[in-house]
Amino acid sequence: MIYHVLNGDSLAYSFPAAAITGEVIVDREGLIDGDLGGDDLPGFWHSRAAFMGLPEDEYRRMVVAEFEKILAAPPGAEFNLWFEFDLFCQVNMWFVLSLLAGMAVEKKVYVVYTSWLSREDKHFWNGFGPATTAQIKEAFDNRILLTAADLQYGRDLWAAYKNGDLAALRRLSQSRTGAFPYVQEVIEAHIERFPANGQRGRPERVLAAIMQNGQTDFKIVFREFWNCESIYGFGDLQLMPLYKKVLMEGV
Repeated sequence: MIYHVLNGDSLAYSFPAAAITGEVIVDREGLIDGDLGGDDLPGFWHSRAAFMGLPEDEYRRMVVAEFEKILAAPPGAEFNLWFEFDLFCQVNMWFVLSLLAGMAVEKKVYVVYTSWLSREDKHFWNGFGPATTAQIKEAFDNRILLTAADLQYGRDLWAAYKNGDLAALRRLSQSRTGAFPYVQEVIEAHIERFPANGQRGRPERVLAAIMQNGQTDFKIVFREFWNCESIYGFGDLQLMPLYKKVLMEGV
């Protein structure tokens, strides 16, 4: 059985045109933000449903049911993880890898990145959105087979992230593998989200710099932030609270 785990519905909409064989699983979480509490998966799902403001039955139908397809996969299954390089995607991928690493069945796991993009491309961090059918096929052709060590590394990254252990994340980032080529940059960006030495976190500092000349239109601010800090992969839900906070505190 072949599975394709896609980070979000936008890629799922364009994926069929590529005619790549396998069952699609859509990751509809945004684990870059919100409560990650829970000592087990049921507790974790409960925390996430509460954070997202969804009734648990709706959250299970929309989100959990997709992850359960991974957990129910038969021995010998192949998983292709379609995730981008930005923090939003990488955190979601670490979670998926933690699920896969905990499955005591034979399996093959590949990660599929936006291999057609150069580091200088404006869509480098999050390029599946504008991808053509040919580019989706190219990405699949260049997928990377993960080793058992890679799976464990992803599991360790998720554990450190879930527990808010920034020191452990920084240590882990020093031993990156070819399957996680930009993990060091991504982890540093995450660590810099948090205020230090009396300064705002990095996203708030960037927002303040954008808004210091009186520009407060959120759409314009969002676009400028995206141009500067696409490494975060923030959407409206992540940026709006920070935008309001900077407005309230003053730029």
